[in-house]
Amino acid sequence: METDAPLRPRLLEPPGGFFIWMLVVLELATFGVALIALVICARNDPETYHQSRLLLDPRYGVANTVFFLTSGYFMAESVRHFHQSDRPRARRCLWLAIAGGLAFLGLKGVEYADKISDGQTLGSDPFFTWYWLLTVFHLMHVLVGLVILGVLLRRLSTIKSEDFEAGGVFWHMCDLIWLLLFPLLYLIF
Repeated sequence: METDAPLRPRLLEPPGGFFIWMLVVLELATFGVALIALVICARNDPETYHQSRLLLDPRYGVANTVFFLTSGYFMAESVRHFHQSDRPRARRCLWLAIAGGLAFLGLKGVEYADKISDGQTLGSDPFFTWYWLLTVFHLMHVLVGLVILGVLLRRLSTIKSEDFEAGGVFWHMCDLIWLLLFPLLYLIF
C-alpha cells in the first residue's frame, strides 16, 4: 500500500507534463488541418496530384521512415534506461536516436536536392507546393527535436525526469507526423 501513495500524483500527470502535451495537440491539429486541406485539394485535381506524386521516389520515404522508427525506438529505450538510472545506456541510446534523426535529415537533403534539380520546387504545381510546405515544416520540427535531444544528452546527469520525458514526447511527435506525411505524399495520390 505504501508504494501506491507516491505513484498516485504521477498517475494524474502525463509523461513530460501537461505543457508538452498541449504543444503536441496543437502541432497535431496544425498538421491535421494542413493534411485535410491537402486531401481536399487533391480530390479537386486528382490527375495533377497523381502525376506529381509519381515523381517522388518512395525509396526515400521508406528509408526515412525506417530511420525515424529506429530513432524513436532508441529514444524510448533511452527514457527507459534513464528511469532505471542507467545513465551510460541512456546516453548510448540517446546518441543512436540522434544518429537516426541526422540520417533522416541527410537523406531528406539529398531528396530535396533531387527535387530542385528536377525543377519540382515550391511553386511547380499544387502537389509540390504542399510537398514542400509540409515536409519543410516537419523538417523544422526535426531540427528543433535534435536540438532538444542534444540538450538532453549534454545535461543527462542533472536533468529532471519530467524534462527528459518531455524531450522524448517531442521526438515521438515528430515521428508520428512523419508517419502521417509519408503515406499521403509518397503512396496515396
